[in-house]
Amino acid sequence: MHSLERIGRYRLERRLGAGGFGVVWLAHDDVLDAPVAVKVLTENWVDRLDVRERFLSEARLLRKADSGRVVQVYDIGELPDGRPYFVMEYADGGTLADRIEAGPLPVAEALRLTALAARGAEALHTAGIVHRDIKPSNVLLRTTPDGADRVLLADLGLAKSLAQASGLTIAAGSAGYTPPETARPGSGIDARADVYSLGALGHHLVTGAVPGPPGQVERPDRLRTDVGPDVGRALLRAMEPDRERRWPSAAAFASELERLAEEASGTGVSAPRRNRRTAFLALTGVAVACAAGVTAVLLTNGPATGTIPVEDGTGRITVDVPASWGGQLRASGWNPRSLGLGNGTEPGLVVANRLASWPDLRTGVDGAFVGLSEHGDVTGEVRAITHRGCHYAGSRSYSGARWHGLIRTWDGCPGEEGRLTEAALTSAGGGEEPQVYVQIRQEGGAGDTAEAVIGSVRLKA
Repeated sequence: MHSLERIGRYRLERRLGAGGFGVVWLAHDDVLDAPVAVKVLTENWVDRLDVRERFLSEARLLRKADSGRVVQVYDIGELPDGRPYFVMEYADGGTLADRIEAGPLPVAEALRLTALAARGAEALHTAGIVHRDIKPSNVLLRTTPDGADRVLLADLGLAKSLAQASGLTIAAGSAGYTPPETARPGSGIDARADVYSLGALGHHLVTGAVPGPPGQVERPDRLRTDVGPDVGRALLRAMEPDRERRWPSAAAFASELERLAEEASGTGVSAPRRNRRTAFLALTGVAVACAAGVTAVLLTNGPATGTIPVEDGTGRITVDVPASWGGQLRASGWNPRSLGLGNGTEPGLVVANRLASWPDLRTGVDGAFVGLSEHGDVTGEVRAITHRGCHYAGSRSYSGARWHGLIRTWDGCPGEEGRLTEAALTSAGGGEEPQVYVQIRQEGGAGDTAEAVIGSVRLKA
């Protein structure tokens, strides 16, 4: 293969990925001084006129969509060896496949991102195009000036005009995302095929797993404790095997997801997303696992002095926290997968003075999360956590009456002068008790409080 360093005015920097027929490069437009993505037909297909036409068709369909919710095409041309290429906007935030590598997303974020992808599909449908291959790797993220996510549909290699799609009988798409009508001769394809794929996308973002085949999709609330029934119903309706029972359009599905995302977030406003690996491990032990519908108000009257005991929903975990932290409690469990451990539901709780602020490291909050794990190496996973924008203040061994383990501390997180403390604990007696993961956030940053909270954690058999 000939080495490429430049295509016209575009200076190639690195390869971003490859598909069945093309390679995508990150390039720099030297005229406009801006990053772009360049997709080039691979050499082995240069003599196949049908493949060449399919490659060019993708560029035409992207251009036809002419929407800010679909990847934009800026230029098209041909290399000296005859291979066509086209130039697109560069999505610096990667893909949704990258975003969910560490596990499922917080429910509100998963719904918001799926709704934005559905709005992109709506734009395609309005332009008379059906995508036919919506999945996490084909949904791109571009960072806006305010740090939020702009969601873009990409890779229209399997897309067709709706007029052509109505007569399609050949299956296309990816396992877990493909509606059953693609396998039924003569049934044709319409925009509701993309609605099915969008439902599968949302299911994957919420649960962290690719859905089963049509008619065998597991209810999201059976895979994750904090998914409400309305969310499950909305996603499963999109994935109905009978397309007459699905949401009638991507727009209708998007509207319902937006409503549910507002309910799940409690505010209707989502914070800009930071680095996936660093923020996810710090927060989702709580944000993912503890059911939003099970919030108890602990302190409503009287002085917030001394300490109070709080207990998880199973009664296995008890921890003493400063009374001033005891504003709200969620105690319905967590999924250790959010820490990089095995998938499942284990006892867990989070207690904080402002629970809605817990998922965002940029906001001040006093509180604690405690979760059990029967399997895996909690200490190893805690050692691997980083928090971009925070200052790592060091680690130390911990040895108390009940627990031995590792404590790591961070301070100076963005927008907050407080301290974040994480601990991985094992039984001081060396028994078979589960490991414990603890995360503590303090606005004031008093280190002695964190160690006292860690020492107060108690388990029942």
